[in-house]
Amino acid sequence: MIDRTILVKFGEQTTEAQLQEIAERFKALKEHLSGVVEINAGVNFSDNNKGYQLVLRVRFEDKAALDAYGPNPQHQAVAALIREYGREDSIAANIEV
Repeated sequence: MIDRTILVKFGEQTTEAQLQEIAERFKALKEHLSGVVEINAGVNFSDNNKGYQLVLRVRFEDKAALDAYGPNPQHQAVAALIREYGREDSIAANIEV
């Protein structure tokens, strides 16, 4: 299995409601992606978050499922929403578990 974690930093104009909307839309991706074991998303409340307000995590069955995730139209729609709501930076990490 593969875990993918994404940390996203937004500008000051991004509201808590927008962050919650992104998290909910990201979690809804499970219905549109094959090979997803688990999907989580939420606002980062860590005191040491370095400004990264949103955490998105997906566990895939295998690398083929991870590869199919990127170009998926539903995933691309969430990625567009993230940009629209003021993404300034993001960090992604993939690990085998």
